[in-house]
Amino acid sequence: MRDGSLMTLKGAAYKLVDAVDTPDDFTVRVHLKEPFAPLLWNLTSGAFGVVPYGSDKDFNRAPIGSGPFRFVSLSPDSEVVLERNDGYWGEHARVKRLRFNIVPDTTTRALELRKGSADIAFTSLTPDIINTLRHESNLQIIEQPGSSLQYLAFNLRDPILKDVRVRQALAYTIDRAPILHYIYGDLGRMADSLLPPEHWAYNGEVEHYPYDPAKANNLLDAAGYARDKDVIRFFLTMKISTTEESTRLLAAVLQQQLKKVGIELDIRSFEFATFFSDVIKGEFQLYSLRWVGYSNQDPDIFEDVFHSASFPPKRDNRGYYSNPRLDQLIDEGRRVTNERKRKQLYGEVQDIVAEELPYINLWYFDNVVVHSRRVRNLHLGSAGTYDFLAGVELAQ
Repeated sequence: MRDGSLMTLKGAAYKLVDAVDTPDDFTVRVHLKEPFAPLLWNLTSGAFGVVPYGSDKDFNRAPIGSGPFRFVSLSPDSEVVLERNDGYWGEHARVKRLRFNIVPDTTTRALELRKGSADIAFTSLTPDIINTLRHESNLQIIEQPGSSLQYLAFNLRDPILKDVRVRQALAYTIDRAPILHYIYGDLGRMADSLLPPEHWAYNGEVEHYPYDPAKANNLLDAAGYARDKDVIRFFLTMKISTTEESTRLLAAVLQQQLKKVGIELDIRSFEFATFFSDVIKGEFQLYSLRWVGYSNQDPDIFEDVFHSASFPPKRDNRGYYSNPRLDQLIDEGRRVTNERKRKQLYGEVQDIVAEELPYINLWYFDNVVVHSRRVRNLHLGSAGTYDFLAGVELAQ
């Protein structure tokens, strides 16, 4: 990563590494150009995997790792097979073999579970199907609060959305509770930060935006978008992907809710590759995506998402948000190693983000596993990773 011979998006996490040496077979020393607090997280969870020296660009086709399972085979669009790694340094996995079936259709996934040809479905079923499967005596459902975050993003270069009053008005216009209930089956909780509430740096004392159309109307009037009765204030366009049914439903509800305050929302659907390409290039006014649960386990995510040095294609500040004070706080938060001080710095970061709303945090999704009753000892983590598979057992 450091000399450019391995091209990976994870390389940005190690740009401050100056040198690495190994004084003995069991010690690695990393020398930094300057203090970098997120390093330990990146070395253990965030952006790190141990791979053999000399691995080339085709390594992903036959990966060799250091985890509790080892790669066996990949059949594109069909399955991935893993086996227990008996040379693993930690506690060995309790099942000998894992087979991940690639099943694009949600209904087919449910049928596989019902007939017993699959044992586990993890965060891959719709709420209505999950509720149907609750009545299956041979299946069990585990739900746990998760940290995967759905958000609504703004393009701050847009002449309408660059006004913070407009963004705040949109936040007051969106009635999140019924959306979470009817579209997502209450399998989640309201969000007010990139960080989940269980996080050590989470700040829950930020500005909140309860459903309040009257306040939204006042803000839009103050922003210069006054209207007479039944007159549209302005038009916005939300881009979505054709592959995500729930996002299409979300957009349709947002269209109805925004119309109540005089905003006409146009919904445009694209294949995911086209949609995501437009997002990265900044060719949007509104879009909605998710941060998966392991991405927000360190507050350094604020650098990736909101720092002015993180505009695409470098990183993920896709709305082109810029605030010098926020940049300063994030830079200091990366250098300070004292956790209490970092918490204070990122607490102010969350205050600023909640006030200026570069995007709206909608909800954190629950982690939901549907599994056959022969699966035992299944314990989920909030980050929504597959680590729990190392501990599961199968009843004989």
